[in-house]
Amino acid sequence: MSDYIFDQVQRFRRRFRTSDPFELLDDMGVVVVASNAYTRNGLRGYCTIMNKTRYVVINQKQPEEEQRVVAGHEAGHLILHKTQLKGGAAMQDFDVYNVSSRLERQANFFAADFLIDDGDVLDLMHSRDADFFNVAKELCIPSPFFAFKLYSMVNRGHSMRVPVDLNSTFLK
Repeated sequence: MSDYIFDQVQRFRRRFRTSDPFELLDDMGVVVVASNAYTRNGLRGYCTIMNKTRYVVINQKQPEEEQRVVAGHEAGHLILHKTQLKGGAAMQDFDVYNVSSRLERQANFFAADFLIDDGDVLDLMHSRDADFFNVAKELCIPSPFFAFKLYSMVNRGHSMRVPVDLNSTFLK
Protein backbone atom coordinates (compact mmCIF):
# COMPACT_ATOMS: atom_id res chain seq x y z
CA MET A 1 0.00 0.00 0.00
CA SER A 2 2.92 2.34 0.70
CA ASP A 3 3.85 2.57 -3.00
CA TYR A 4 0.25 3.37 -3.87
CA ILE A 5 0.14 6.13 -1.26
CA PHE A 6 3.50 7.54 -2.36
CA ASP A 7 2.32 7.50 -6.00
CA GLN A 8 -0.84 9.39 -4.99
CA VAL A 9 1.27 11.95 -3.15
CA GLN A 10 3.47 12.49 -6.19
CA ARG A 11 0.41 12.80 -8.42
CA PHE A 12 -1.15 15.49 -6.21
CA ARG A 13 2.15 17.34 -5.73
CA ARG A 14 2.62 17.51 -9.51
CA ARG A 15 -1.01 18.36 -10.24
CA PHE A 16 -1.24 21.21 -7.74
CA ARG A 17 2.48 22.18 -7.64
CA THR A 18 2.60 22.35 -3.86
CA SER A 19 3.71 20.52 -0.75
CA ASP A 20 1.70 22.82 1.51
CA PRO A 21 -1.34 20.93 2.84
CA PHE A 22 -3.45 24.08 3.18
CA GLU A 23 -2.78 25.01 -0.46
CA LEU A 24 -3.63 21.45 -1.49
CA LEU A 25 -6.94 21.56 0.37
CA ASP A 26 -7.75 24.97 -1.10
CA ASP A 27 -6.85 23.87 -4.63
CA MET A 28 -9.03 20.77 -4.20
CA GLY A 29 -11.99 23.00 -3.29
CA VAL A 30 -12.18 21.76 0.29
CA VAL A 31 -13.87 24.04 2.82
CA VAL A 32 -11.32 24.43 5.62
CA VAL A 33 -12.43 25.76 8.99
CA ALA A 34 -9.96 26.76 11.70
CA SER A 35 -11.78 26.21 14.98
CA ASN A 36 -11.16 27.41 18.52
CA ALA A 37 -13.97 25.20 19.86
CA TYR A 38 -11.65 22.45 21.10
CA THR A 39 -9.01 22.33 23.82
CA ARG A 40 -5.36 22.31 22.83
CA ASN A 41 -5.10 18.57 23.57
CA GLY A 42 -8.63 17.69 22.44
CA LEU A 43 -9.89 16.97 18.96
CA ARG A 44 -7.07 17.70 16.49
CA GLY A 45 -9.25 17.83 13.41
CA TYR A 46 -11.74 16.00 11.27
CA CYS A 47 -12.96 15.69 7.73
CA THR A 48 -16.24 14.77 6.12
CA ILE A 49 -18.12 14.94 2.83
CA MET A 50 -21.69 16.28 2.89
CA ASN A 51 -23.78 17.03 -0.18
CA LYS A 52 -20.67 16.55 -2.35
CA THR A 53 -18.83 19.26 -0.41
CA ARG A 54 -15.62 18.25 1.36
CA TYR A 55 -14.92 19.79 4.77
CA VAL A 56 -11.88 19.84 7.03
CA VAL A 57 -11.93 21.32 10.52
CA ILE A 58 -8.62 21.95 12.28
CA ASN A 59 -8.12 22.79 15.94
CA GLN A 60 -6.47 26.20 15.83
CA LYS A 61 -5.22 25.93 19.43
CA GLN A 62 -2.50 23.48 18.36
CA PRO A 63 1.00 24.65 17.43
CA GLU A 64 1.38 25.59 13.75
CA GLU A 65 3.52 22.53 12.95
CA GLU A 66 0.77 20.28 14.35
CA GLN A 67 -1.88 22.10 12.31
CA ARG A 68 0.13 21.40 9.13
CA VAL A 69 0.36 17.72 10.04
CA VAL A 70 -3.39 17.56 10.72
CA ALA A 71 -4.16 19.34 7.43
CA GLY A 72 -2.00 16.83 5.53
CA HIS A 73 -3.53 13.94 7.46
CA GLU A 74 -7.09 15.07 6.69
CA ALA A 75 -6.16 15.60 3.01
CA GLY A 76 -4.95 12.01 3.06
CA HIS A 77 -8.33 10.85 4.31
CA LEU A 78 -10.16 12.86 1.64
CA ILE A 79 -7.98 11.44 -1.13
CA LEU A 80 -7.57 7.85 0.06
CA HIS A 81 -10.82 7.22 1.94
CA LYS A 82 -13.57 8.94 -0.06
CA THR A 83 -15.86 5.93 0.14
CA GLN A 84 -15.75 5.83 3.94
CA LEU A 85 -16.56 9.56 4.15
CA LYS A 86 -19.61 9.63 1.90
CA GLY A 87 -22.98 10.22 3.49
CA GLY A 88 -21.71 12.62 6.12
CA ALA A 89 -19.54 10.18 8.05
CA ALA A 90 -16.67 12.02 9.70
CA MET A 91 -13.16 10.87 10.47
CA GLN A 92 -12.35 12.52 13.78
CA ASP A 93 -8.77 12.61 14.93
CA PHE A 94 -7.98 12.98 18.60
CA ASP A 95 -4.61 11.29 18.07
CA VAL A 96 -3.17 11.83 14.61
CA TYR A 97 -0.30 9.47 15.40
CA ASN A 98 -2.67 6.54 15.84
CA VAL A 99 -1.12 3.37 14.43
CA SER A 100 -3.79 0.89 15.47
CA SER A 101 -6.15 1.81 12.62
CA ARG A 102 -5.22 1.02 9.01
CA LEU A 103 -7.03 4.15 7.74
CA GLU A 104 -5.23 6.40 10.24
CA ARG A 105 -1.85 4.86 9.36
CA GLN A 106 -2.54 5.42 5.66
CA ALA A 107 -3.51 9.07 6.25
CA ASN A 108 -0.28 9.54 8.21
CA PHE A 109 1.84 8.01 5.47
CA PHE A 110 0.12 10.28 2.94
CA ALA A 111 0.73 13.36 5.09
CA ALA A 112 4.36 12.43 5.81
CA ASP A 113 5.19 11.87 2.16
CA PHE A 114 3.28 14.98 1.11
CA LEU A 115 4.86 17.31 3.67
CA ILE A 116 8.41 15.97 3.64
CA ASP A 117 10.56 15.47 0.56
CA ASP A 118 12.74 12.34 0.48
CA GLY A 119 15.73 14.41 -0.70
CA ASP A 120 15.48 16.75 2.28
CA VAL A 121 15.49 13.79 4.67
CA LEU A 122 18.47 12.17 2.94
CA ASP A 123 20.46 15.43 2.93
CA LEU A 124 19.82 16.02 6.63
CA MET A 125 20.45 12.38 7.61
CA HIS A 126 23.91 12.58 6.04
CA SER A 127 24.86 15.75 7.89
CA ARG A 128 27.25 15.77 10.84
CA ASP A 129 24.65 16.40 13.57
CA ALA A 130 22.04 14.02 12.20
CA ASP A 131 19.90 12.19 14.66
CA PHE A 132 16.20 11.49 14.63
CA PHE A 133 15.21 14.47 16.78
CA ASN A 134 17.56 16.99 15.12
CA VAL A 135 16.33 16.07 11.66
CA ALA A 136 12.68 16.36 12.74
CA LYS A 137 13.45 19.77 14.25
CA GLU A 138 15.22 20.92 11.06
CA LEU A 139 12.21 19.83 9.01
CA CYS A 140 9.87 21.71 11.42
CA ILE A 141 7.77 18.62 12.08
CA PRO A 142 6.83 16.85 15.29
CA SER A 143 9.21 13.99 16.10
CA PRO A 144 6.49 11.31 16.28
CA PHE A 145 5.33 12.27 12.79
CA PHE A 146 8.87 11.94 11.39
CA ALA A 147 8.74 8.19 12.16
CA PHE A 148 6.03 7.79 9.49
CA LYS A 149 8.27 9.40 6.87
CA LEU A 150 11.20 7.16 7.76
CA TYR A 151 9.02 4.04 7.62
CA SER A 152 7.66 5.11 4.24
CA MET A 153 11.18 5.59 2.90
CA VAL A 154 12.36 2.22 4.26
CA ASN A 155 9.30 0.50 2.75
CA ARG A 156 10.20 2.04 -0.61
CA GLY A 157 13.76 0.71 -0.47
CA HIS A 158 15.81 3.40 1.27
CA SER A 159 18.36 2.04 3.69
CA MET A 160 18.32 3.81 7.04
CA ARG A 161 17.89 3.11 10.71
CA VAL A 162 14.51 3.84 12.19
CA PRO A 163 14.85 4.60 15.92
CA VAL A 164 11.30 3.68 16.92
CA ASP A 165 8.76 1.06 16.02
CA LEU A 166 5.49 2.55 14.79
CA ASN A 167 3.69 0.39 17.34
CA SER A 168 5.74 1.70 20.27
CA THR A 169 4.34 3.92 23.01
CA PHE A 170 6.63 6.72 21.74
CA LEU A 171 3.95 7.85 19.31
CA LYS A 172 1.23 8.08 21.96
